[in-house]
Amino acid sequence: MDLKLTPLAGCFGARVDYDLTAAEPGLAEALTSALYRHRLLVFPNQHLNHADLLAAGGRFGTVDTDVDRRYAVSGFPGITMVSNIVEDNAHIGIYDGDHEEEWHADNSFKLELTRATILYSVISPEHGGETRFADATQAYADLPAEAKRRVEDLRAVHSIQQLAVRQSEASAGQSSTAAGSLVGRAEVEHPLAPVHSITGARSLLLGSMVVKAVVGLADGESRQLLAELLAHTTSAPYTHSHRWQQGDVVVWDNHAVLHTASPCDSSRYRRLLYRTAVR
Repeated sequence: MDLKLTPLAGCFGARVDYDLTAAEPGLAEALTSALYRHRLLVFPNQHLNHADLLAAGGRFGTVDTDVDRRYAVSGFPGITMVSNIVEDNAHIGIYDGDHEEEWHADNSFKLELTRATILYSVISPEHGGETRFADATQAYADLPAEAKRRVEDLRAVHSIQQLAVRQSEASAGQSSTAAGSLVGRAEVEHPLAPVHSITGARSLLLGSMVVKAVVGLADGESRQLLAELLAHTTSAPYTHSHRWQQGDVVVWDNHAVLHTASPCDSSRYRRLLYRTAVR
């Protein structure tokens, strides 16, 4: 089947005008093909319940139910809440402060990265709260040949414990990771520039808080290399900022794209999204 795709402004991503509650023959193949080609897909004007969201996620792969239980939606394994809303003096979803900015790939602290993430906006703030995306595939492709040779065999340590500490430091003690059920997981290693198993393209797998060090490099050299690569990958030529509207669904290839939240004043603007991911 054919999907109506409109490229987004910039170097990657596409808008898809399609009702995700539909179930046409060939839909899963069309969606995954579009995802791997464009790396970021935006579906406006969706009306999904929790079962619909899980079904939509299932068209991109196997829904991952290994989620943080503290923020999971009861009765719907694989869905978590992302929110700045407070009820009974407690945040009801993942929240790391009004000024959170943390570039990352989802679940890089696990041995198996999330393949794709699906985020559905239910309450969208009038100001702030955008999600910014960075094309880590094109960023790698544009590196000088010498830089590519330097990073292609390197590996980096990803640490959920470090992520929790850095979030707390950046947000006056607020860290969903530190308060969550996954924080005890051991550190893992991933290639710094892994090869995508579907497209065959390399991307830069980075994280402003979760990546602890490059294996085999001295601390100063490791910090400098990671900072330079992150600054390159998140610079203007490779980024797209999505301003949420109620009903938006955004899907991204987590092996090819980094992302971060943007500041949002929770005292003035409420934000609620539901997230699912696939392996």
